[in-house]
Amino acid sequence: MFMKGIKPVILAVLTAIFLKLFVFDFIIAQGHSMEPAIYDGQVLVISRLSYIFRQPEAGEVVIFYTPDGNIAVKRVTSLSNCSAAGFTFFAEGDNSAVSYDSRSYGAVNIKNIIGKVLGY
Repeated sequence: MFMKGIKPVILAVLTAIFLKLFVFDFIIAQGHSMEPAIYDGQVLVISRLSYIFRQPEAGEVVIFYTPDGNIAVKRVTSLSNCSAAGFTFFAEGDNSAVSYDSRSYGAVNIKNIIGKVLGY
């Protein structure tokens, strides 16, 4: 009897884990580099599937790993296809006075993108 009731719970937990790892995620923004679009402490919805079949476009807000391994939320300002590096993008924070972005660390490989910020 107990096992019959636990199966839906296990299925729900496994589904939630799958969705979080592969489909969408939620993060809390930290810092002021994307103000006024995104504020410190704001909850963001991230789509992990947005760039499976297409490249990001200029103006889209993405979450990615910076070249030094940190996670950042920035706006894509340009894309390029360097034969040596493959597709790269240039990302900048909306609040340029406080943003640590591609102006400091250069272009980022498109493979470093975690997902697209859907809601902010």
